[in-house]
Amino acid sequence: MPPTCYLSRTEHFSAAHRLHSPYLSDEENRTVFGKCNNANGHGHNYVLETVVGGQIDPKTGMVASLDDLKHWINTAVMDVLDHRNLDADIAYFKNRPST
Repeated sequence: MPPTCYLSRTEHFSAAHRLHSPYLSDEENRTVFGKCNNANGHGHNYVLETVVGGQIDPKTGMVASLDDLKHWINTAVMDVLDHRNLDADIAYFKNRPST
C-alpha cells in the first residue's frame, strides 16, 4: 500500500461576537460572560489549520491540488466568517451562544 501523505495550510481571519445566551436573563449573561457580554461585542483573530491526507495520485504527484484546497477553505470558512459579526451574520449562531 502506498504511504499516506499530508498537505496542510494555515489561514488567519478576524471576526466579532458577543457572548450572550437567549436562555439567560441579562443579569445572568453579565454574571456568566462578564465583559465578553458587552452589547457591542468584541473581536478575535483566529487561526485555521487545515490538514488533508491521502495517497499521492500517480498522475499528478499530489495528494490534493493546493489551488483546490485554497478554494475549499475560502468557500467553507474565509468567505463565510472573515470580518463578520458571528452573532449577526451567521445563521447558525442566531439562537446559540457563539462561544
